[in-house]
Formats: sequence, C-alpha cells, structure tokens
Amino acid sequence: MQSSSNLFPVALISAERRGDLSEDVYRLKPGNSPDASVELAVTRLGMADASEIRGVPVILLHGSFSNRRFWYSPKGLGLGAYLARLGFDVWIPEMRGHGLSQRNQAYRNNRVADYARYDLPAIGAFVREQSGQVPHWIGHSLGGITLAAALGGHYLGEPAVASAAFFGTQVSRTYWPLKIPPVEWSGRFILKRFAQLSGSRLKRGPEDEPIGLALESMRWYGLFGRFGDAEKNWWAGLADVQLPVLAVSAAGDHQDPTWACRKLFEQIGSEHKQFVCLGQEQGFKGDFGHVEMLVSKAAQAEVWPLVARWLQDQQAPLLESLPALAEAV
Repeated sequence: MQSSSNLFPVALISAERRGDLSEDVYRLKPGNSPDASVELAVTRLGMADASEIRGVPVILLHGSFSNRRFWYSPKGLGLGAYLARLGFDVWIPEMRGHGLSQRNQAYRNNRVADYARYDLPAIGAFVREQSGQVPHWIGHSLGGITLAAALGGHYLGEPAVASAAFFGTQVSRTYWPLKIPPVEWSGRFILKRFAQLSGSRLKRGPEDEPIGLALESMRWYGLFGRFGDAEKNWWAGLADVQLPVLAVSAAGDHQDPTWACRKLFEQIGSEHKQFVCLGQEQGFKGDFGHVEMLVSKAAQAEVWPLVARWLQDQQAPLLESLPALAEAV
C-alpha cells in the first residue's frame, strides 16, 4: 500500500461526497510514541465542487467523551462544515480510541501528555505537508487542554501553529477533596481497577475515556500538583507562547467557569490575545453552556461567525464586531 505522506505511513481510508462537501478520512501511523500501535484518524473537509486549491487550514480538536461529530454531523452541520463552506481547509483529528481512531495497545494508559507530545505534532506535520500552509488550531474543553499542553511543553510552536483558540478550556478549578492526600490515594486505588470511563453510563458523551486521563488530572489537582508531566511544567511554558490566542468561555458553563478560563488566558504570554465570554453582559443574546457554546442554533448564529472573523484577522477586536456579525446572520 502506497502511503499518502512522505512523513510516515498514511492511508486514505475513505473519500466521499457528503452533499455539497467532500470528506476524506486518513489513517495516520506516526510511530513516534512508545506505543507503536497508535493510529490516528483525521477527517479533511472541503467543498465537493471546488477547485483543488484549498483555503487556510484549520485543525479542530474535540473534547472528552467526544469525536469528530462534535464538529461535523452526518447531516453536514457543525462548525467544521460551516468553516469548510466559507473556504477553509478543515481538518478534524480523533484522539486515540475515539471515533475512527482504533484503540491502541496501551489504551488504558493514554494521557494528555501523550496526545500533546506525540499525536498533535504528527497531526500538525501531516496537515502542513498536505496543505502547504501553517494551520490554525481550535480546541474545545479537553481538546483545548491538550493544545495548551502542547504549546506549554514546546511540542508545538510558531512554525507549526498560526494561531490557537481555546473554548471552555481551564486547568485551575479547585477540587478540594483532592488536596487531602488520603482522599487522592483512595481515588487512585479505586480508579486503577478500571480500564476506561464510560461516556454513555456517565451521560457525558458517545465515547469512553481511558483511565490514564483521570489519573493524570487527579495529579494536576492534587496537593502539590501542577499542569505538566514529570519532565516539563506546561503551565510555566505557556508564558513563552507568543502566537495570536483567542480564549472563549461561556457564562453558563459550570464545568469550566469563566474565571478559570481567564486564568489560563492570562498565563499565556502573547501580546496578541483576546478573551470573550459568551453571555449577555458581553452583548450576546443569552448565556451559553459548555457544549452549547459551539453546538447549538444560538452558536451557529452568534459564535460561528465570530470564529470565522478570528481566523480571517487575529488583530481585529472581536467584541467590537458583534453588531456587524449579528446583522450579517
């Protein structure tokens, strides 16, 4: 089988027309992590009847218990489809064991540290190779945390990232019981009995999450925890980030509250950054929630145009453009 890339083995496993959109699904096998069985599915969206010339690439990273359908539904709806119709070259990876990405051999041990150090750089390199341009990156929730870890750990940087946008992303919310060592130890002992957390049973989403992620987050929020791994302090590394950055919170998000999202935003060292809270106080028609900030009719009307505006011009003040965007809808 001939690879679709000169970087590492890549197979085009599906090429379909979905209404007015083209959908190409690639399977990447980077071979850059200790677990050689890791394979990543990446979906590329474009206009079916457009020329071969693609627009600016955008990489969309889903959150926990989710997959590519967060960005692109079977009916051709979602922020990914919206951006593709505007001419952007849209790429939607699915993390290890999610969606079309098969579970790797060490699935239960998967962590953000693995996604950030190995998977995101491989995805970024492949997108740059195929598009010939530096991509913008957008992450929601855990996808944003993974992007922040990759930037703070210096696994991704300016040569590979045109801009970074974080939606509902924070690592500063305090879970006081985890500050008590016996409670944390007991929690770890119980969690280690499981291989994964079920999204359907927990009513969190369609996908499962490896137990390694839960154990990793417990360490972050523990008594002497930090956002990082044994080798690097990702939180401290965010101060070195000089890319254009957009951070977005939702006024009605109780999972990742605005104050915590703002704390991540303030830690990023870039001089070219903007913070938006999706709520009535900042001129929106209502207070958005954690998922509704990107997946809802209200998001389609008020948030998606904001994202497109950001991708077109990272220097333009987004909140000042709200009236014009509302009139255009």
